[in-house]
Amino acid sequence: MTHVPSYDAMCVGAHPDDVEIGMGAAVAGMIRRGAKVVIVDLTNGEPTPHGSPEARAAESAEAARILGAKRRTLSQPNRYLFDTVEARIELAEVIREYRPRTLFVPYADDAHPDHIAASAIAVAARFYSKFTKTDMTGEPFFAQRIYRYMAVHMRVIAEPSFIVDVTDDLPAKMEAIAAYRSQFADNPANNGVADFVQQQAEAWGALGRVGAGEPFFALEPVTLRGLDDLI
Repeated sequence: MTHVPSYDAMCVGAHPDDVEIGMGAAVAGMIRRGAKVVIVDLTNGEPTPHGSPEARAAESAEAARILGAKRRTLSQPNRYLFDTVEARIELAEVIREYRPRTLFVPYADDAHPDHIAASAIAVAARFYSKFTKTDMTGEPFFAQRIYRYMAVHMRVIAEPSFIVDVTDDLPAKMEAIAAYRSQFADNPANNGVADFVQQQAEAWGALGRVGAGEPFFALEPVTLRGLDDLI
C-alpha cells in the first residue's frame, strides 16, 4: 500500500460552496501556512433557482482561487446524491490520485439528504481507496486522519472535538462565499446566508476566546505527541 501522502488535506462537499461555508477559513489558513489542499465537490450543485452549470463552475473556480486551493468536481447528481458503490468508487479514485494525509468530510446529521449522503460516501471512499484487488484506477492509499466540518441546513448546536482559530482568515472565507453570486446575492431567499455564516464563526470564536472559529468533529480519537501540543 502506498502510504506517502501527496496532499496535506482533501475537503469533500456535496456541492460547490459547502466546503467554503463549513471550513473555508481553515482552508485558507492551511494554504497560507504552506499546505497543499484540494476541494472535491461530489456534484456540480445544479439545478438551482438562479444558477446554471456554467455559472456554478465559474463561481467555484473563483472561490477556490480566493482560498488558494485546487478543486475537482465529480459527476454525481445534485439533489439525488446517494451512497452508492459507484459514488464511493469515483471518490476513492480521486483519493488515490491526490493521496491526502487528512480528509475533511461533511457533518452527518443534516436536513439536506445530499449532505447526509456525502458524509457516508466520503467515509466509505476512504476505506475503498486502500483496496488492492480492484479495477479502480490509482495505487492503494489510506488517509491517516478524518474529521467532519459543519455546513448544515439545520439550526443545531453540537459539541465539537476542537475549534480552529480562523480570525485571520475569516475575510478570505467571506470573499469566497461572495463568489457564489447565483446562490446568495442573486437569490433573495439566501441573502442572509453570508451574514449568518459570519455570525456563526464569531460565535464559535467566542467559545474559544478568539475572534472567529470553525468547529471540527473527530471520528477517531485525536492523538497528540504530548501535552505540549495543548499548552
